[in-house]
Amino acid sequence: MSLKETIASVKESFSEAVLDVTECSGEQIVHVKGDGVFSILQLFKDEGFDFLADLTAVDNMNLGGFERFAVVYHLLSHKFLMRVTVKAYINEKNPILPSVESLWKTADWQEREVYDLFGISFENHPDLTRIMNPEAFDGHPLRKDYPRKGRTERIDFPQVMRGIKKENKTE
Repeated sequence: MSLKETIASVKESFSEAVLDVTECSGEQIVHVKGDGVFSILQLFKDEGFDFLADLTAVDNMNLGGFERFAVVYHLLSHKFLMRVTVKAYINEKNPILPSVESLWKTADWQEREVYDLFGISFENHPDLTRIMNPEAFDGHPLRKDYPRKGRTERIDFPQVMRGIKKENKTE
C-alpha cells in the first residue's frame, strides 16, 4: 500500500481521531488526538512502518495548536523506503498517552526521555523512570514554563571549563 493509501485508510478508520494531515519538507505529518494514537500507530506498523526512528515531544505553550503538548513519532518503512510523522496532541492537565513500546522496542528509552524532560506519562510502559535527572528532581526542564536558568538546582554542580575543573561558588 502506498503512503497516500495508508493515510487515507487512517483518515477513514479513525475519522474522529485525525485532526489534520499536513506536509513539511516533502514528508507527510498526520495530526491526531492522543487517545487514538496507539491504534493509528498499530495500523502504520501493520502497513510496513517497521522502525520508530524517533519519538520526542513539543511544548506548544503560547504557540497555539491543537493542545499544549504533542508527542511526535517519526516512522520509517525499510521495505517501502517511506517516512511519515505522527503528532499526538494531549492537554497539559492530563498528559498521558499509551506506550508504544509493545510495537517498537526503541520506544522504551525514548518514552522515558519524554517522561523525564516533559512530564508526559506513558501508560503500560515497562519501566517509566527518569533517565536524565535524579528521581527526586522537581520539574521537567523542556517545558516552556520551566525557568531557562533552572531553579538553582545547579548551584552545587561542578563546572569544567577548558579542561580545568572549577567548583561553582555562590557569593
